[in-house]
Amino acid sequence: MAITLKVNGVDKTVDVDPETPLLWVLRDSLGLTGTKFGCGIAACGACTVHIDGVAERSCSIPLQYAAGRNITTIEGLSTDRSHPVQKAWIAEDVPQCGYCQSGMIMATVAMLKEIPKPTDDDINTHITNICRCGTYNRIRKAIKRAADTAA
Repeated sequence: MAITLKVNGVDKTVDVDPETPLLWVLRDSLGLTGTKFGCGIAACGACTVHIDGVAERSCSIPLQYAAGRNITTIEGLSTDRSHPVQKAWIAEDVPQCGYCQSGMIMATVAMLKEIPKPTDDDINTHITNICRCGTYNRIRKAIKRAADTAA
């Protein structure tokens, strides 16, 4: 069954089972491998993308749910790492292994749209992605840097 998605501003048609998780369509059908598989149960956040501007965990979202919606992956955030959150991540040297970082960045971008000047409590509430390397202090600093930059 052919399904059309708008991914990073471009219409893409895929012929995939509508129940296939969006994560696998992005990675396997569209070649957008910046979105990572972590747990498969929407717990870790490595697969976070934006659907109509909302941070969603793509490993648990069936393709049919995403049809006709605007999907943004890490590749669509910027082509040259110029997004303020990406710049803050680089400035604070956030990644250690880096595996979770695309999902962490996508969750942060969505939070900052909703809460431009987040407190520590806001960050704790909204950024529930897991970083196995434990770079949470650098993540928090990068989020605050990005918030200050956007002000």
